[in-house]
Amino acid sequence: MCDYSLHAVTSRPAKVDDKLVSTKFSCSTTRGFAAVGEPNVAVCLLPGTEVAFEREVEYERGWGILRKHTIPQKEARFRQVDNENQGVHHDALEFPNGQIVLVHNLREGQHVTVLQLPASSRTANAEAERTSSSLVS
Repeated sequence: MCDYSLHAVTSRPAKVDDKLVSTKFSCSTTRGFAAVGEPNVAVCLLPGTEVAFEREVEYERGWGILRKHTIPQKEARFRQVDNENQGVHHDALEFPNGQIVLVHNLREGQHVTVLQLPASSRTANAEAERTSSSLVS
């Protein structure tokens, strides 16, 4: 899924092995993920999608003055938080130590690889491929 404020941005679902970069989209104040080489297309992750960062994760947090923070971990699982609140960011990453960081707070330019999609998504994709291959025959 893509955060509520990315609905005006062209988007597509994430695929395994996608190379993504954290970015701020030109028609939105929200940060999200774009595929490397497709800076204007938001790549939407499903809850449970696992990703790996190239380096330690950097994010910003603060009131008025943004402060840079680092998480000394490189793997995370995508999830959504505060779904009951309409006007807040929902897209987040949960790290193995339990820390949760909003995708919106990630520093721009960080590279991520999609490691694994949630099981329900893999099942749906496999079914779609079987259906399309049986139609071709």
